[in-house]
Amino acid sequence: MLLSIYGVMASDMARGQQKIQSQQKNAKKQAEQKKKQGHDQKAAAKAALIYTCTVCRTQMPDPKTFKQHFESKHPKTPLPPELADVQA
Repeated sequence: MLLSIYGVMASDMARGQQKIQSQQKNAKKQAEQKKKQGHDQKAAAKAALIYTCTVCRTQMPDPKTFKQHFESKHPKTPLPPELADVQA
């Protein structure tokens, strides 16, 4: 067993350096994964908004919400034909 000038075994120093490198690599990998995950959530949320109000161009996720929006925000405007059979 070889001791360095600091009184620590030479193999322990290598392990410490490898540990630091491993932690840095892991932190970088997790940051990339988190960044990628946030982007996917944003795209999925945008894709879920498939109904668009013909009057104010607001996007909604489902026909029930769309009909409630239309009835509350645009009461004087006739209901679009795609919302006629939807139950709110």
